[in-house]
Amino acid sequence: MGRSWWTRRTRTRAPAPAGPDGTAPQAEEAHEDREAIAARKHLEELWGSDVADWQEWLARSPEGVDLLLWWHRRGELTALVGPDRHRERLALLLSRAAPRDIAAMGLGCSRRVDRRCRTPEVCGQDPAPPPPGSPAPDRSGPVPGACSRFIDCYSAHEIRVHFTGDDRHRTVLLLRGGPDAARMWVDGVPVGEGRWLDNGGWWQDDRFYVIRVGGPDDHPLQGLGDIGAWLYRIVSLLVYDAERGVEHVLVPGPGEEWTDPVLDIRDGVVRVYATEEAREAGTADREYPVDGAAPAPAGEPGPAAG
Repeated sequence: MGRSWWTRRTRTRAPAPAGPDGTAPQAEEAHEDREAIAARKHLEELWGSDVADWQEWLARSPEGVDLLLWWHRRGELTALVGPDRHRERLALLLSRAAPRDIAAMGLGCSRRVDRRCRTPEVCGQDPAPPPPGSPAPDRSGPVPGACSRFIDCYSAHEIRVHFTGDDRHRTVLLLRGGPDAARMWVDGVPVGEGRWLDNGGWWQDDRFYVIRVGGPDDHPLQGLGDIGAWLYRIVSLLVYDAERGVEHVLVPGPGEEWTDPVLDIRDGVVRVYATEEAREAGTADREYPVDGAAPAPAGEPGPAAG
């Protein structure tokens, strides 16, 4: 990526070669600088300096400008198309966007959730490929390619976007004030429809998105969770396989006390633990092959053969 406009404009110029008449073409350079200053001023008048700083990226991004317009004109567009249509298209655009598009949009990131990106001259650069044979790490800026997570602290949508380390998959979560109103998409596909969703999940092996969802109402240990908890005490786990487009919901049985369940994948086997302490002790409640069907709780019938 080239230098930012500000760097280009203010860098020290090498002495210009003299023309045929022995004079340096300083007037032409001064004219170019005045034009650049005027163009920048006009851009800031239209969009503000924060958006103007992303001009180079937005000029070549396939989705960035559409997302920016849909977000910054959301009041006018919601009045025109209605809140449901605006929300659905917002989720679609976020599901197509690159991390730099969302940084330019102005959401907070994993480094600072409370404010937009302050270093577009760094985060607007192309990300460096990982070393051969190494997985791409989650990015937390300032870093080329922008962060892997973005957080909206101020709008009623309460957007959360989480990319895998290689940016191939992403989750878009609109919390909308509560677990019963929250909605989620993975790579643009609605996931967890009709379920109460936690206020965030995590990517496992850059393939599986894992999030806690509402547990069974009739569980013998069901009740209010701890203060600040998004869900009730006993929760289920939703696991979405982004490679296969398959959604599993793991529901605890009467004897499984899933208050803070953890999912771990090793050697092609998925293991579910009731708590982090159970994982450290190596006592899994469930085990099943990565590419197999998720098992039912102990004592309950498994899925019917297809």
